[in-house]
Amino acid sequence: MEMSISGLARFGLTALIVVSFALQGASVQAQERGGTVQTDKVQPVNSGPNPYRVIRDWARIEGRPWGGSNGVAIDRDGKFVWATDRCSPGTAPGCLGTKANPIHKFDESGKEIRSFGGGMFVWPHGIHVDRDGNVWVADSRAPSPDELKKFPGEQEKGSVVVKFSPEGKVLLTLGKPGVRGNPPEALTDPTDVVTDPRNGDVYVAESHTDVTDTNLVGRISVFNQKGKFLRTIGKTGTGPGEFRTPHALVFDTQGRLIVADRHNHRIQILTREGKFLREYDDFGRVSGLAIDKNDVIYAADSESTEKVHSGWLRGIRIGSLKDGKVTMFVPAHKTDSPDGTMGEGIAIDAAGNLYTAEAQLRGVTKYVKN
Repeated sequence: MEMSISGLARFGLTALIVVSFALQGASVQAQERGGTVQTDKVQPVNSGPNPYRVIRDWARIEGRPWGGSNGVAIDRDGKFVWATDRCSPGTAPGCLGTKANPIHKFDESGKEIRSFGGGMFVWPHGIHVDRDGNVWVADSRAPSPDELKKFPGEQEKGSVVVKFSPEGKVLLTLGKPGVRGNPPEALTDPTDVVTDPRNGDVYVAESHTDVTDTNLVGRISVFNQKGKFLRTIGKTGTGPGEFRTPHALVFDTQGRLIVADRHNHRIQILTREGKFLREYDDFGRVSGLAIDKNDVIYAADSESTEKVHSGWLRGIRIGSLKDGKVTMFVPAHKTDSPDGTMGEGIAIDAAGNLYTAEAQLRGVTKYVKN
């Protein structure tokens, strides 16, 4: 076919293709950038006291190196630590094709004392321990067609939330394994899960889908403690009560739902029923949230760069939910990247120490309060 096209036509076709890709790239960049009209006006918050001593590679997995980690939670005793990992170093293939256990429990020294969940997940993500000590894990991907060619037989995994007993027995599954869709039948790439300490209702954040997808899902699906679907909170968008990549969920002491609306560069505060109350914009491009008994919020920003959030640095921003003002800032780990790196998931123990789940450096970092 090429021989039948004149040199001029070939040049024109090539130029058209180059221009087309350039335009697509510009469009994708604009969409990847994130933020809203309101958050774009906020001055970067990159400073504050840092009262923590950092212990990298605090937690040790028996028998293998860490995969990328997204989730970390504190056991109901306030001391032991739970974390997820993706079984392999990079973004893909995650836990496909392996029987490695991706759910881990550590004692106060960082020694692994239990692990489970092998052969069940694609991309383990957020983790939550409920009032009864049960462990909830969100699986934030389903296998792609190409991955199923490479890993046949893995089609019934992914895009679910699984509830385990503390010993690893499966108690409940929300969604249909391997299927991306709408509740009650299915979930779409859930990122995190939290239970209401008052009545045990289950709140699931969706989705981890590429934000350039025209069918982007942004919502929180609510179930009762037995798994019956109750309602959906929010929708995709940039307005109040709308989400683009709701990436983490916590409840405060007043029973309000706090949402890390990552791609919109904000934290949103909602009622249990989903009514929008307020937003805070000083905490960055938030991947992970933790909260203490005084309603101090700890927000892990693992993604801010000049490209997606100009002027903002990665790190942990700490402040009160009462006014939304950042009072402390913990900087990112220094790496070869000029932006450094910061963990995604974050948790706080009863003693006030912080833990972050490291997607890039891998493992769990402990921040000891001085």
